[in-house]
Amino acid sequence: MSSDVIIIGAGPAGLAAAATLSESGAAVLLLDDQPAPGGQIYRAIERAGTTEEKVLGAEYVAGRPLTEAMRAQSIDYVPDAAVWQVTDGREVGYSTGGKAKLVRAPWVILATGAQERPFPIPGWTLPGVMMAGAAQTLLKSSGLAADGAVFAGTGPLLYLVAYQYLKAGVDITAILDTTDSGNRWAALKHLPGALARWELLSKGRRWMAEIKQSGTRVISGVTALKVLGEDAATGVGYRVGSGGWQEASSTHIFLHQGVVPNVNLGMAAGIAYDWDPLQLFWHPRTDEWGRTDIDGIAVAGDGAGIGGALAAEAAGRMAALGVLTELGKIDAAERERRSREPRQTWNRERKIRPFLDAWFRPADHFRVPVDENTVICRCEELTLKDIRDTLDIGLAGPNQLKSYCRAGMGPCQGRFCGLTVQELMAAASGRDAADVGYYRLRPPIKPVPLQELADLETDPSINDA
Repeated sequence: MSSDVIIIGAGPAGLAAAATLSESGAAVLLLDDQPAPGGQIYRAIERAGTTEEKVLGAEYVAGRPLTEAMRAQSIDYVPDAAVWQVTDGREVGYSTGGKAKLVRAPWVILATGAQERPFPIPGWTLPGVMMAGAAQTLLKSSGLAADGAVFAGTGPLLYLVAYQYLKAGVDITAILDTTDSGNRWAALKHLPGALARWELLSKGRRWMAEIKQSGTRVISGVTALKVLGEDAATGVGYRVGSGGWQEASSTHIFLHQGVVPNVNLGMAAGIAYDWDPLQLFWHPRTDEWGRTDIDGIAVAGDGAGIGGALAAEAAGRMAALGVLTELGKIDAAERERRSREPRQTWNRERKIRPFLDAWFRPADHFRVPVDENTVICRCEELTLKDIRDTLDIGLAGPNQLKSYCRAGMGPCQGRFCGLTVQELMAAASGRDAADVGYYRLRPPIKPVPLQELADLETDPSINDA
């Protein structure tokens, strides 16, 4: 069956876009790399019971209507689909069940969501260390939680996952908060706008209060971190202010310092991206309907800028309405009428972001490490010293660095080192991060076996072109 629209990602934005498009008669192919719809925020929502709902909260349960709306439509939904290519001609390559396929449609919507910001500290590659989002994934998908874990870093998700752990009856050894106390002064000027979502602010305060009341050690003002252990994590070393090193013992360390848009597919497709010096990440250049500078490609949700689940859902609906207009399924008047509610939601949810971004801005020395033995590129096992030694020969940007030392050439295609390398090069050269730029990404952006490519199934419309 030929598709009018290919959507990549079945999180809040992708699900909302898929249902909105299908309800108006568009043929939709929905590709997702997970085994079930929901994305990270609503992961495993379809099989969640009362226990999971109690632990994960009302915000998690809110994802169920989205999956139900998608299932109610005649949507070609393909789970476990690893999308490894999107071209500027809207050719989408993906693999599922050991087979690779190449398809094309008049429109493609990227709803690939967010990923956690790299947190390169000494020992962060040791067994037993993972990002807080991964710890939440285990809790949602398998009901697994690590007893006695240490949470370290900054950001709302750090406290949310810790709160969910406590609701699940799991003890936490300590929370090591790296939030810079000076951030609050920068955040205060954004407080009036954030008050539009006062209930979210009060909810965060409640999480923190209940965590402290549980007896969990919450240590603020942490200025340095290192994971202890030789072959696996045994604990965390930390410093508060300018004081000496202290230790918290644990074999499970969860790190977090914010989330950033997942840019790999969009950049590989050639979409124009801009650097945000306040949020410290790249975001695609889009209009109000999510349309990019490449004809027929739109971006929706956290992949276009961090806003949270409700904002992502609203953005997915608006992107779908924009595409429906381009396909001739609705006219501009109906698009404007149907977009009023999601636009209001998007605007409301975005008002709190400047406050949160300023309050939880990661410190420079946690984004760009100072210990020369810290691993920067996990795939190629390159340390800060390796990177700096290569920079000493004089390089213009990340792509030259990649050629000389393979940084960013591993299976993750720079997802875990790209931002760190970029800011490291900016600091070393005295340039702005925007001027340094990012890796030049090319497909396949995910590993795909050569045999699958040799047996590639191609959409007839591509062969006829």
